[in-house]
Amino acid sequence: MPAHRAGQVGPRPKAEPFVVVVGDACIDEVRLPEDAQVFPGGSALNVAVGLSTLGVSAALVAMVGDDADGDLLRDYLQLHRVELLVTPSSRGTARAISERMGAEPRYSFTEAAIHRRIELGDAEVATIEDASLVVLSGFPFDDTQNVKVLQAAVRSPLERLVIDANPRAGLLRDAATFTRNLEDLAATSRLAKIGEEDAALLWGRTLDEVTQHLLDLGTDTVLSTAGERGAMLSTSTGIRVRAAATDLAEPIMDTMGAGDATLASVAHSLVSLNGVPDEQTWTEILGDAMAVAAATCRAPGGSLCRPHPRQRGVRS
Repeated sequence: MPAHRAGQVGPRPKAEPFVVVVGDACIDEVRLPEDAQVFPGGSALNVAVGLSTLGVSAALVAMVGDDADGDLLRDYLQLHRVELLVTPSSRGTARAISERMGAEPRYSFTEAAIHRRIELGDAEVATIEDASLVVLSGFPFDDTQNVKVLQAAVRSPLERLVIDANPRAGLLRDAATFTRNLEDLAATSRLAKIGEEDAALLWGRTLDEVTQHLLDLGTDTVLSTAGERGAMLSTSTGIRVRAAATDLAEPIMDTMGAGDATLASVAHSLVSLNGVPDEQTWTEILGDAMAVAAATCRAPGGSLCRPHPRQRGVRS
C-alpha cells in the first residue's frame, strides 16, 4: 500500500544522520479534577519530535486516522519538521486517556489504540533503509506478522535497531507473544530500553534481572530506567554506568514523556558518535539523557524539553 505522507521536509543530505521511529502516535487526553487537556502524544511520536528538537532529522511511521485528532497530529509533526508516513486507521486516531493521581497518570485507551498496527509498504521500507537508526517504541510486539515484516525490513540491526519495550497493561492483547517477539528483536539490536515497570509487567522480575537477561540473549546495550532513581547503561562488553535523576529547582509538573525524552537523548548521542563509546562516553550520554528527562518533567505534556545549559550535569 502506498504511504500517506505528511510533514515531509525535503530531501535529506546523504551524510546527515537520520532516524526513523516506528510505533504509536495518539492524542494524550489528561483528565484533571478541574478540567481536561489534550496534547499530541504517543511514545514513538514523542521520540521523533524529541530527536528533531535535539537537531536530528527524523521520520515517524505510525497509524493515524482521517479525523480532527489526526489533523492535530499532522500539524504538530509538520511544525516540528518530522516526516510522517501514515498507516490509515478505520477506527480513527488513537487516544490515551490519563486520570491524574498525584504526578503519575492512570491510563485507559480507545479502540484505535488497542487495535494499532503498522503497515510497511515500499515507501516505509525505503525510509527504514535510509536511516542511521531505526527506533521502535509503542510498537505492537504481540502482532507477530507485523514483527516479522519489520524484522525483514531492518538490515544490520546490531548497528541500527533501537527498541523501547514500553508495554501498557491496557494495550497488551497477548503478553506472552509480546514478550517473546520483543526478546527476538532485542537479541539482535544495538540498544534496548527497559523500565522498572516493564520488567515487572512482562517478566515478573526485577529490572537488574531483566537487564542481564537481555544481555544474555545478545542485546548489545541495555538502557534500564527506574524513574526518580535514575538509570543505567549496560553493554555486552561489561561496561556499567549509572546516573541518578537530575535535580532541578523547578517543581515536577508530570512525568509524561520522561522515558521517551531519555530514549530520544540517547538515540541523538548514538547518531552523533564517531566510533564505539567507551565508559566515559557512556557516562556522558546517560548524564545528558537524565538532564533532558528532568527538564521534560518540568513542562506539561510529553514533548521533550531541552535543559538550560546551567542545568546540565547537576544531578542528585
